[in-house]
Amino acid sequence: MSSQLEISQVVRSAQAAEEADEHYDPFKDPKRRPTKSKDPAWKYAFWPDLNKRLLLQCNLCGKQITSGPCRMKKHLAGGFTIVSMCTKTTPEIRKEMHDYLRTHSFSFENLDGDEGGEEGAEQEKCAASSRASNSNSNASTKRKSEGTTHLATTVAKKQGKSIADQIRKTPEEVVAERHMLKGTQKTMKDYSKKTKEQKDEVDGHVADFLYENCLPLNIVNSRSWGILLESIGQYGSDYISPTYHQVREPLLEKAKIKTDNLKGKHEVAWKEYGCSLMSDGWTDMTGRHLINFLVNSPEGTFFLGTANVSSETVDANLVAKLLSEQIDAIGPELVVQVVSDNGSNYKAADRLLMEKYPTMYWTPCAAHCLDLMLEDIGKIKEFSRCIAKAKRTTRFIYAHGKLLDLMRSLNGKQEIVRPGATRFATSFLTLASMWKQRQTLKTLFVSPQWYANRLKDSEGGKAAEATVISVSFWQSVEHCMRASQPLLRALRIADGDETLAMAEMWAAMDFAKTHIKEALAHKPNLLGQVVAIVDKRWDKQMEQKLHGAALFLNPNKFFAIKESNRRQAARLRSMFNDVLWKMVPDDEQQATISREADDYELGSECFSKPLSIKDRDKKSPRKYKFYGSLCLLVQLSYSTNCWLLWPSL
Repeated sequence: MSSQLEISQVVRSAQAAEEADEHYDPFKDPKRRPTKSKDPAWKYAFWPDLNKRLLLQCNLCGKQITSGPCRMKKHLAGGFTIVSMCTKTTPEIRKEMHDYLRTHSFSFENLDGDEGGEEGAEQEKCAASSRASNSNSNASTKRKSEGTTHLATTVAKKQGKSIADQIRKTPEEVVAERHMLKGTQKTMKDYSKKTKEQKDEVDGHVADFLYENCLPLNIVNSRSWGILLESIGQYGSDYISPTYHQVREPLLEKAKIKTDNLKGKHEVAWKEYGCSLMSDGWTDMTGRHLINFLVNSPEGTFFLGTANVSSETVDANLVAKLLSEQIDAIGPELVVQVVSDNGSNYKAADRLLMEKYPTMYWTPCAAHCLDLMLEDIGKIKEFSRCIAKAKRTTRFIYAHGKLLDLMRSLNGKQEIVRPGATRFATSFLTLASMWKQRQTLKTLFVSPQWYANRLKDSEGGKAAEATVISVSFWQSVEHCMRASQPLLRALRIADGDETLAMAEMWAAMDFAKTHIKEALAHKPNLLGQVVAIVDKRWDKQMEQKLHGAALFLNPNKFFAIKESNRRQAARLRSMFNDVLWKMVPDDEQQATISREADDYELGSECFSKPLSIKDRDKKSPRKYKFYGSLCLLVQLSYSTNCWLLWPSL
C-alpha cells in the first residue's frame, strides 16, 4: 500500500514539473538579467545561457546575438550592416534604441555604413558593459568609464578627429567653465602627478616672459590668456610657436576675417532692432586725445573704431562730423539714438546731428550724469569739509607702514580706501568704508601702540587723531552716506554690464529721491540742497522722451505705475506719443500703432487674456509679445543697452 502511495506522489511531482516547464519564461527569470543595469537592451533581452554572458537572446523574435547588449540594441534599432534588424521590433523601440545609441556610442555616426575597423572596439566595449553588469568589485572603475563615454556624447561630432579629440572640450569651453564655477573647477593638477617643483618652474617661465617683455601683469586675469594656455596644453609638448611673419600677416588676416564675421552677426541685429551709437572720449598714457565709437544692440556692444583728435580742436563741428561718418557707415535708418557724455561740445554736436537726422535721438550718459551729481553733492559745504578730512586721514594712515599694519591687524586686514567706478564715487565709498570701521579706527588712535609712536606728535598725526575721535565728523559722514548711498546704487546699475540699465534707472532714481528725502528729513536745509542738485542734473538732462516711451512699453513696470500714479502713467503715454510721431513719419502707420497702444494701455484685445495679464510680472519683458505695427516701435524704443531689449514677433 505504501509503495503505491509513493508511486502516485512521484507521478504527481513529475506532472507538476512538466507543467512548470511549460509555464517557465526565462525572460522573467531575474537571474537571467543584471538587476542594476539601466541599459534599455535588457528590457527586451536575456541570457539564454548563464555561463555565456556575452550571448543574449531577443525576447521579441527569439534571435540570439553575440557580443553583448551593444549589438542587441543595434538589432532592435535596425539600420546597421553588422547585425540584422529584429522582425518584431516597433517604431517606438527603434526610436528608443536609436536615441540611446546616439547619446552613448562613439560609432553611431557610422549608421548604415561599414564600421570596419571599429568592430573589434565595439565588441570590446560590449564585453566591458557585460562584465560591468556582472561584477560589483570593479563598479567604481566602470562608472568612470561610462562617465567618459557620456562626456563624448555632449561634444559635436568632428570629422577626421580621434576619440580623444571628440571627448576633449575646447579651450573656450574649459575656460568658460572655470570662470562660471569661480575656482571650483578642477585643474590639470587634479588629474596629473606633477610635483610642486615642476609647477614652480613653469610659473617662473611665465613670469619671466611677462617681465622680459614689459607686459601688464593683469594679462593673467584675462580670459584670452586662459584660453591660450589651455589650447597649448591640449596640443601637447610638440607645439611650435608661429613665426613673426605668420603673426604679422596670415594670422592677422584670419583675425580680421573672424572680426568681420562677428560684425555680420551684429549687423543682423542692427537691422532687426535698430541700434545706439556710443562715443567715449579719453586720454591715453601717452597724452593722445582719442574718441572711441561703439554700437549697442540686443546682440551686444561692438567696437567700431577710434579717432585720434590730438591735433584737432574738439568742438561741436568736429564731433558732429566724426559721429556723422559713423552713422552713415551703419545706416541712418538703423541708428535710434546717439549716446555721449554731457560736455557742451557733445551737446551742441548732437543738436546738429538731430537736425540732419530728424528721427534720431541724443541721450546723455547716465553714469556721467550721476558722476556729476555726486561731484556737485560733494561740493556742499558740510560734505566738502567731511570729505577733505577723510582724505587727509586715509592719506596719513596709508603713508606710514607701521600704522597701516596696525590698522589691518585690528580690522582683519580690511582696507578703508575703496576704489569706485568714478573718482567722485570713490570719495563716498571710502566714507562708507570708514563708517563701517569707525570703531576700529577709534581703537587705533587710542591704542598703546599709537601713544608710543612718534607720529602722534606730528602735525598730520594730531589732525588724524582729532578727526577720528570727533563726534561731529562721524555725524557728517553719516549725513554724507544718507545722501550718497541711494545714488551709488543707481550708479552701479548705470555703469554695470550685468543687467540692462535704463529699464531700471527711472525706478532706481525714484527710489533714490524717496530715500534721500526720508534719510535727511531732520536736516531740511541740507535736504533742500541735495534735492535741488539731483533734480537739476537728472530731470533736466536724463528725462528723455525715449526713456519714457520705453518705460510705457515695459508691462512689468507700467501697469504698476498706472495703478499707483495715473498722472505719471498719462505722462509716459504722452512721451510715447511724441516718440511715435518723431520716429514713424507715415500718418497711417502712426494711427495703427496708436490704436494698438490703446489696446495695450487699457488691457483690451489680446492684452486682456488671463495669460497675458499673468505674464506682466512673472515673464521676462523680452518674451512678452506685442503685435502688429506696435512691434516696430517696441523694437526701436528698446534698441540699446540703456533699457530693456524686446524680440520681434
